Amino acid sequence: MDPSLSPVSIHYAIKKETWRHTIVLSFQTLGILYGRLSTAPLYAFGSVDPSDIKSGEQIYELFSFVFWTLTIIPLLKYAFIVLKADDNGEGGTFALYSLLCRRANVGLLPSDFSAMELMHQEEGTPSKMKVESRARRATGRYKSSHYLLLFLALLGSCLIICDGIFTPALLVLSATSNLRRSLSKLAPRFTSSEKARQSVDRYLKRYIPVPVACAILICLFMLQRYGTNRIGVIFAPIVITWLMFISGFGIYNIVHHPQILWAISPTYMFRFIKTIDISSWKLLSNVALCVAGSEAMFADLGHFSKRSIKVTFVFLVYPALVLCYAGQAAYFSKHLGTSDDVAHLSESVTRRHLIHIFNILSLFASLVGSQATITASFSIINQCQALACFPRVKVIHTSEKVHGQVYVPDVNWMLMFLSLSILIGFRDISAIANATGLAVICGMLVTTCLMSLIIALQWEKTLAFLSVLFLLFFGSIEALYLSSCFLNFIKGAWCVVFLSLIFMTIMISWHYGTIKKYEFDLQNKVTVDWLTDLSPGLGVSRVSGIGFIHSNIVTGIPAFFSHFITNLPAFHQVLILLSFKSLPVPYIPKNERYLIGRIGHKEYKIYRCIVRYGYRDHVRDVNDFEDQIISSIGEFIAREERHQEPLFLQEGRMIILGTNGNALVPVVEQNESGEQVTDIENPTTTTTTRRKKVRFMLPASSPKMNPSVRKELQELVDARESGTAYFLGHSHLKVRKGSNFVKQFLVMAYAFLDRNCREPPIALDIPHAALLEVGMVYTI
Repeated sequence: MDPSLSPVSIHYAIKKETWRHTIVLSFQTLGILYGRLSTAPLYAFGSVDPSDIKSGEQIYELFSFVFWTLTIIPLLKYAFIVLKADDNGEGGTFALYSLLCRRANVGLLPSDFSAMELMHQEEGTPSKMKVESRARRATGRYKSSHYLLLFLALLGSCLIICDGIFTPALLVLSATSNLRRSLSKLAPRFTSSEKARQSVDRYLKRYIPVPVACAILICLFMLQRYGTNRIGVIFAPIVITWLMFISGFGIYNIVHHPQILWAISPTYMFRFIKTIDISSWKLLSNVALCVAGSEAMFADLGHFSKRSIKVTFVFLVYPALVLCYAGQAAYFSKHLGTSDDVAHLSESVTRRHLIHIFNILSLFASLVGSQATITASFSIINQCQALACFPRVKVIHTSEKVHGQVYVPDVNWMLMFLSLSILIGFRDISAIANATGLAVICGMLVTTCLMSLIIALQWEKTLAFLSVLFLLFFGSIEALYLSSCFLNFIKGAWCVVFLSLIFMTIMISWHYGTIKKYEFDLQNKVTVDWLTDLSPGLGVSRVSGIGFIHSNIVTGIPAFFSHFITNLPAFHQVLILLSFKSLPVPYIPKNERYLIGRIGHKEYKIYRCIVRYGYRDHVRDVNDFEDQIISSIGEFIAREERHQEPLFLQEGRMIILGTNGNALVPVVEQNESGEQVTDIENPTTTTTTRRKKVRFMLPASSPKMNPSVRKELQELVDARESGTAYFLGHSHLKVRKGSNFVKQFLVMAYAFLDRNCREPPIALDIPHAALLEVGMVYTI
């Protein structure tokens, strides 16, 4: 293993990042990650109905909750604890789940025993050498715990997607509502008639907040194709200006009403709880919105680094938010009852000549605040798809330097449609805020549960007691807010439950169908002897060229290929059984991506290639993938006899290889026919380029190369020159008669998704002219 590319060294490199790099990433975090948290003041107190507030003293008590919630959840929980549980630089609920899959053996995803064993050998960390704790053995033994953990991971993913739907609608509507109030206050300058002012106000309420918000949302989602890096550079100055502006007015209001500083004392929270009733309890759901966006600190970790996220929050975002909320609460408490809009942040901007600057800043800041949840949705769906928990969608990696920066076009338009539907359907900040609060708190509670298991199962076993404390302390706080959110269930929060059920159904159905197809392939595979020994009796002939057989299994011959041979007794001179295996790790180093082995005797020229990838890798969408496989096969042939540490499997030994070999010399040519190619970094630029074609040649004669090896390499080169073909099984699931309703529903849902999602040949980047699909019906 090349130390520079190993997962351990990647983690070490992140720790050793320079301060210059930290400053650059910290600047970008403001434009991507902290936009959501920084714009929470637009709706946290703003979604409170002033009629529900009994006195100014109660506002002090609510601010005490805001202060300690900001301190405990984003600062203590995420910045100082949860960020330590990264999966080689990746964050989010699936990162925690992948850690548990490897450490506690709780994975339910289709994988191969040999590949997982190899993964365990490569990790070789000291923790693997320790005696397993009782909790880890119990978790790995009971199947119910496996299903529970997968359910938690999928639920957390669904809630992040829901957050990506509701947050843009909430933020933009809050900003446009401020704009409407500002324009309404200008009406008295142009007319003295009360009737005319009321008519103007009704007109503005009808045509400003929702229509303008819809137009802004469309522009926001259209910007996503430019990638995280460009958007972050553009948005970061806006967030910095916004934080300075709201913290400045916060200081101004604190100076004029310094009594608010006494509310930092937790005794104010106890006063609130002591006199609490149903009406007061509902107010806590509004307080929970002050930490909306905290989950993005962990979910978007793959885009940045732990140090940049922590430094930015501790030294800039946290102080600015505390000052802003303190000033807003101070103004709110002193002017309670003076206006129906007194709870909104714009009212605390006491300098009227600056209110227009505030409105413009809030519009731009709402765009930035929406970016964090949209980015997190792209990241989590990319992870779900890699681990067979989401239908096939196109994923575009928008940065060559940061692997985690992705853009998912299909999901982007889905989020836009649903966000617009929520905005047009509710047309009310309070209802959307109730739904957002429930999604935020539920997502945090899922992270708390998974994180407590990480502390108990992955970290030192002596910390098991601390994991219980972690769960009880943070879980009880989040459960408190969760109960208040459910009190608003019929006032908008129901929509989160409805959308979560839809996304959960999609994920579970896809996962179930994938598992069942994999199990069917395992049960109906044929042995290699059938192909090498028995097929000559069927009159099978070999034709020139290379045949790639895509298979989900890593031993034996897939059922669809035996079905093909039975009906058309012929296959290529060189066969390569190709399997993709996702492992619960973020990345697989390029020099360890392929497992190459031989099936049968040398004269059969049948090889097996297992392509391993992590949930952040994008190995399927590269144009030169076929060339990499051929090069790796050639390297295997050259190194087979002298390789010292092969991996022995049932069919023989396999060798770990990368993408760079010297057994075959690639010669790049250009096709005569040109094609249009769109630049990912600049999607507006489309150029006409020639598609490259790679031919292989043998290196110059070397006395070290065995003549038999040179002969086999030449046969491989000749077969490549004759052409390649791809065999892909096109399976259809069918339910057995008498199956229960749940099984029938899951299979039907999977079949519907399979027909309407991205086609496998496109997802695998297979040329259509060389594709041969073999249809089969899988009865389960």
